[in-house]
Amino acid sequence: MTRILAAGDHFVLPEMFAEALTARVDSDVEVIPLTLPWPIEPFGPVDGVVEASGTAADVIAALGEAEVAVTQMGPFTAEVFRARPNLRFVGVCRGGPVNVDLAAATEAGVVVSFAPGRNAPAAAEFAVGMILAAMRRLTSADAELHDGIWRGDYYTYDNAGTELGDSTVGLVGFGAISRIVARILQAFGAEVIAYDPYVDSADSDGVELVALDDLMRRSDVVSLHARLTEETRHLIDRRRLELLPHGAVLVNTARGGLLDYSPLPQMLESGRLGALALDVYDVEPPPADWPLLSSPRVVLSPHLAGATRQTALRAAAITADETARFLRGEPCLHVANPEVLERLESRRS
Repeated sequence: MTRILAAGDHFVLPEMFAEALTARVDSDVEVIPLTLPWPIEPFGPVDGVVEASGTAADVIAALGEAEVAVTQMGPFTAEVFRARPNLRFVGVCRGGPVNVDLAAATEAGVVVSFAPGRNAPAAAEFAVGMILAAMRRLTSADAELHDGIWRGDYYTYDNAGTELGDSTVGLVGFGAISRIVARILQAFGAEVIAYDPYVDSADSDGVELVALDDLMRRSDVVSLHARLTEETRHLIDRRRLELLPHGAVLVNTARGGLLDYSPLPQMLESGRLGALALDVYDVEPPPADWPLLSSPRVVLSPHLAGATRQTALRAAAITADETARFLRGEPCLHVANPEVLERLESRRS
């Protein structure tokens, strides 16, 4: 009998993990459910890991003698690995295991897997929706009409929106999400260019790879899709924002830290930015006095890009597949610390 902790939350439910694991793991399993408070309560840093929900004590208590854990937001900190030496595998059902202390896991000999692409379709569709909402004033027109205000002036030439079919859209980062975004935008007739220093060519996608400053100068719309690292923090800063054509649209559905938010109110007021669409923020949730909450031509949503039912089910399935591979002794496809697997393999041989 294999005991598995399913540290779910109110999006990827513990029972989703249980169903996916039962269908895929060959041996008998006992699934121990734990429901963490996200997204009812925002995630945040916990004891050295980021974007986590709940406490290390919650995880330690629920783990008991389990050798395997699957989670989306559980804080797997150094304290967890010290307290539960039986743990051998942690499957994280998100694009990167930022809620795991990877160094501590590696030292403890625990394999950590992740689930790239689990929310790619959802995030791509959402990004395109945000682009359209910003270009065509969808949210402000809706809110004003609900308040009984008929904005006929939105049909004047000076206030009219612009079309994707006559626009150049620059994608910052060209991974799984960005490639789907590119295909959708091309169907609208947009020219798509991209910046990604880790991609050699995007010719097969019909996308021109360019330098970042060049992308900022040429793009009517810029949409951010890069991963947040120390290298990419504030990648889009004041200097780069000032390269944008007058009236450009900026969309961030990736990570708040990619963008320097401080110059945005001034740039909206000056018209350098024609519109702004944000799903992520430097502080989540943003404070009540945050200036962009009352700025015109701003579309805001509370970090919803990946929030589809299909994403939750896909995340649980990908992680259950990885768990089954690990338990069968087969190669895992998405491992954050492969040196642990190499160590295990050398012991077996």
